[in-house]
Amino acid sequence: MAKLNRLQTASLPDPVLDRRQAVPALIDNHGDFLMIAGLAGTAWDLSALTHESPSLFGLAGAMGAAPMMGLGLALAQPKRRVLVATGDGELLMNVGALATIALQNPPNLTIICVDNGHYGETGNQESHTGLGVRLDVMAAGAGFPVVYVINTEADMAEGRRLLREGGGLTFILLRVKEGPTARLGKKNLFPHIERDRFRTALLG
Repeated sequence: MAKLNRLQTASLPDPVLDRRQAVPALIDNHGDFLMIAGLAGTAWDLSALTHESPSLFGLAGAMGAAPMMGLGLALAQPKRRVLVATGDGELLMNVGALATIALQNPPNLTIICVDNGHYGETGNQESHTGLGVRLDVMAAGAGFPVVYVINTEADMAEGRRLLREGGGLTFILLRVKEGPTARLGKKNLFPHIERDRFRTALLG
């Protein structure tokens, strides 16, 4: 039985959370996870949180790649908890990944979609989710056993619990206001450097 909140509602309230506070509040202790961060916005979010931790593989321009990279990592490292952070624009680019991930159903994988309703990397145009498309409903329809929506601070505690104790493949939609990411941490996201750092940390 999927864990759903507010999926029965046709539309969601306007987001009130600031991503610069919401992302670190949700993830909390980043050392609990191997992390893949998608297109630059979420890569900056996690970079600021982790302070260049080698357990983060941050992408700069591989739009749509993060969820499937997370799937491969979760299957290859079944004893580690894997967290993918992606944006609504990036996930819309490769929304079919949700179906493949759900069919594989790795219990150690969580996908967080940081949804600000905009294409932040291409001019801040309003995205499909800003016009009413529901990625949480898509994830539930694809077969994710756990789906949860975070709209307010009151939803955070359950989101944090699901990250660590959800007991199965999880999709969390973190709805945030349109606004800047936390431009801290890594100054550049060079793929070869990210790859080598992450591989070294993973293999010890």
